[in-house]
Amino acid sequence: MENLITLVKIMAVFTAAIILGSWFSAEAKKSKLKGEPPYKPYFTPPGIIILIAILGLPIAVWILRH
Repeated sequence: MENLITLVKIMAVFTAAIILGSWFSAEAKKSKLKGEPPYKPYFTPPGIIILIAILGLPIAVWILRH
C-alpha cells in the first residue's frame, strides 16, 4: 500500500512538471514570435514558478540540513 501511495505522489509531481513545462514553453514561443528579449518569458507566471523552484530548492535543502 505504501508503494502505491509513493507512486501516486511521484506521478503527481511528474504531471505538474509536464504541465508547467508546457505552459512555459508556450509563453517562450509567444515571446519569440513577438520579438521580445530572451529573458521575457521568465517574468511570466510559469517562469516565476520555475525560478522560485530553481532558487528555492537549494536554499530549502541548506536550511533543512542546518
